[in-house]
Amino acid sequence: MYVAVIGAGAAGLLFALLAKRRHPAWRVQVVEQNPADATYGFGVVFSERALEFLDRCEPELLRVLTAAMQAWPTQRIVHRDERVDIDGNGFSAIARLALLQILQKLCREADVGIEYGRAVASLDELADADLVVGADGSNSLVRKTLEAQFQPRIELLTNRFAWYGTEQPFDCLTLTFRRSGHGAFVAHHYRHSPSMSTFVVECDAATWKRAGLDRMSDAESQAYCERVFAADLGGYALVSNKSVWRRFPLLRNERWLARRSPSGYAVLLGDALRTVHFSIGSGTRLAFEDAIALERAFAECGGDVPLALAAFERERRPAVEKLLAAANASSYWYEQFPKKMALEPWRLAYDYMTRSGRMTDDRLRLVAPDFMARVDAARAAERAGRPDAAC
Repeated sequence: MYVAVIGAGAAGLLFALLAKRRHPAWRVQVVEQNPADATYGFGVVFSERALEFLDRCEPELLRVLTAAMQAWPTQRIVHRDERVDIDGNGFSAIARLALLQILQKLCREADVGIEYGRAVASLDELADADLVVGADGSNSLVRKTLEAQFQPRIELLTNRFAWYGTEQPFDCLTLTFRRSGHGAFVAHHYRHSPSMSTFVVECDAATWKRAGLDRMSDAESQAYCERVFAADLGGYALVSNKSVWRRFPLLRNERWLARRSPSGYAVLLGDALRTVHFSIGSGTRLAFEDAIALERAFAECGGDVPLALAAFERERRPAVEKLLAAANASSYWYEQFPKKMALEPWRLAYDYMTRSGRMTDDRLRLVAPDFMARVDAARAAERAGRPDAAC
């Protein structure tokens, strides 16, 4: 069997690795348009729960990743210069390039073929492949070519965001809310190596226009963001890596597989299949889970491609839809975050933690007892008419 994987990101590399390990006689070829050492963005983050599935499914990979990760047990909200720590909300992060280099090494050891610097212009170039795996991101060529079968739907959010880095090593995953003279901003920031952090700046569309960010050069935009978050950057500059302002696309596909020819099929993984807003830290988790689920479907169905693809979608879709609903709820919360900044810091943090509708007070008391003790004390103070006691 010949499997062609387009895209050497997390989903494409992990699927190629697992498929080749289980089926050494298969020809598994990965094609990537960028060089092996190129990556866009800075770090990727995993919640503690997001890593649990790797412990069950690929413990050896988790061991390698854990050794290269930064980890912390809390999340922090900063609003009006007040810090609100949320215990029991641990995360880990790794530089995106470091993650890909680990997967590249494992693929080479498994004899997976990877061709970098090759942009596939047409799926006709892979006409002899029994299966084309579209792991080529949100602008997927595979999805666009077979759009009538995949039936994608895309909703563009209105907020703008730019993905920066900085040498400021932050303590933990933090959301920092700031106002400039033009409106509201929020930064999502966390360290992904001992000497580097990710720093994503987000604002609503009205603020973006009032600030003139729609007319600024990349360097001017970067300087503006450095001024807004000067107190948080501690004298460090932002670092750009194609850090252009974008709107987040909420993407999903009605169908996950397509027929390319009488004997050839295609399937989508990762961001080519669906996007999840970066605010829940689950994009790479879903990419990994997609790869594992697809490989297991082939393990159960052998070389029967249509049967394996149908099993993959049937088994995987319910879990994806559940997480997608939570991610979309989170993204819509951010669409309203300027209004949320009228809240007191503790109340903003509580509103944030319950934004998906899945986190109840009882559950929060179980997983974040210190945070909920602060919330309960603030509520009691309000009822007693002593709002100052909430601080």
